[in-house]
Amino acid sequence: MCCRYYILPRGVEWDPIREGVERSALTARFREAGIPLRPEGEIRPTDAAPVLAADRRGGSRVFPMRWGFSLSGRAPLINARVETAAEKPSFREAWAAHRCAVPASWYFEWRHSAAPDSGKLRKTKYAVRPLGAEPLWLCGLYRMENGLPAFVILTREPGPELAFLHDRMPLILPGEAVSDWIRPDADPRALLPRALTALRAEPAG
Repeated sequence: MCCRYYILPRGVEWDPIREGVERSALTARFREAGIPLRPEGEIRPTDAAPVLAADRRGGSRVFPMRWGFSLSGRAPLINARVETAAEKPSFREAWAAHRCAVPASWYFEWRHSAAPDSGKLRKTKYAVRPLGAEPLWLCGLYRMENGLPAFVILTREPGPELAFLHDRMPLILPGEAVSDWIRPDADPRALLPRALTALRAEPAG
């Protein structure tokens, strides 16, 4: 958790994000490396997707980034706990200065329960959506790996509406707080009280 999210293939709110990532010089470098960009649809770990981060001029820009920090001989790290990211060797440098925001229409979560007839474990897929307008901004961290950026999504304890689903949820900030979150000189802990937890979860089929 969070291990899948979705970007709708249309909508005026997504046009600047798609246009920004297509203009990025990094997009061609990802394709040359055999990692195609996924600007829409279901995004999975190791995919390259649009991510908002600070640029060298102190503003913000959409970049393609691959989901997951690489680990030698192990599966990639795709999530980081917000409670410990500042201290963990894998995340503390990114926590201090390389924060990003991952746009999504919704993210997916699976509820595990026992089937009433057999008692066997079953999984139900849910789409977790914002109550207001899109996009949903999932807070993350990024670092460079072999000349290409990679990101992880930060997680926290869930709000009461989602506690039935999982014991973790992504750290999500309102759109007006995103520019502060990605600023390298900002204090990320000061923004945590603004995190959103009022979301709705619907079976995704």
